[in-house]
Amino acid sequence: MSKILITGITGFVGSHLADFCLAEGHTVHGFRRYHLSNTRNVGHIAARVNWFDCDMTDQKSVMKAIDAIRPDVVFHMASQSFVSPSWDHPTLYMDANYKMTVHLLEACLHSKINPKVHIPGSGEEYGEVTEAELPIRESTVMRPVNPYAVTKIAQDLIAYVYFRSYGLNVIRTRAFNHEGPRRDKVFGIPWYAYQVARIERGLQEPVVQVGHIDDRRNFTHVTDMVRAYWMAVEKCTPGELYLVGSDRESDTFTFRNALEQLIAMSTVPGIRYETVPQYVRPTQVPRLICDPSKFVKATGWQPTLGFETILRDTLAYWRAELDANPLR
Repeated sequence: MSKILITGITGFVGSHLADFCLAEGHTVHGFRRYHLSNTRNVGHIAARVNWFDCDMTDQKSVMKAIDAIRPDVVFHMASQSFVSPSWDHPTLYMDANYKMTVHLLEACLHSKINPKVHIPGSGEEYGEVTEAELPIRESTVMRPVNPYAVTKIAQDLIAYVYFRSYGLNVIRTRAFNHEGPRRDKVFGIPWYAYQVARIERGLQEPVVQVGHIDDRRNFTHVTDMVRAYWMAVEKCTPGELYLVGSDRESDTFTFRNALEQLIAMSTVPGIRYETVPQYVRPTQVPRLICDPSKFVKATGWQPTLGFETILRDTLAYWRAELDANPLR
């Protein structure tokens, strides 16, 4: 049994990681801010989590929490992860994704501990990738086209610095698109599913509002992704970089494909969709398709759930959420 700290435990991936770690018999610790607690995603396990009041933008707060917990493994899921607001809040995103990481790593040094610290990067870091450069590998040139991606690059590289400078056991991954229940409706697939569920309940006209929908991705179910993250801290080499995501052709689609499949799953016929300018980002990332062979070789990981399951699980989640609270 290990002592696990999950920063960002109340979020999408963090909550699924908590489910996984508890099921494996580990002790799970999580941060929550005394003035900003949203435990909706972890309500079913809240009593089993050891909670610490901690705001990761405050260095003293992080040092006190880390010294008290002294974790064996840290999954650093806390971040600003929604791309669109990063153009309007670039400093906030850097403070969150870079500075919180520095505070965490400094706290480990201060407490004289060396846990395995998983740093989850993003395929967004690669930005503008040509067809000729696919599939993306660890060595592919990064050309970020949004502030969020730049902050994730900074997070990744400062973690590498702490590995090289101080020997911290940093595990670096870059995850490609992963989806499923509990993902906020500001992201593409849950946004579509949320609107389809609203239409089914007569809460919205039968028109799904979208932004740019022709970017192509390889998609992984969140439960497969958290299993990959666990295998990363078990089997990957500190300091090394690994790309994580399904490379199956059956999991590679555009957002338009996802939207049309969700509409086909609906109980309401004749749903259509339209582009709304406010949902179109200043720049696009047209293709993020990874080669996870380095990670697969190190861990033996393989995805088990396909794209149709991702869509069905996401739609089922939003149907249930709206049944419980139609004002969501």
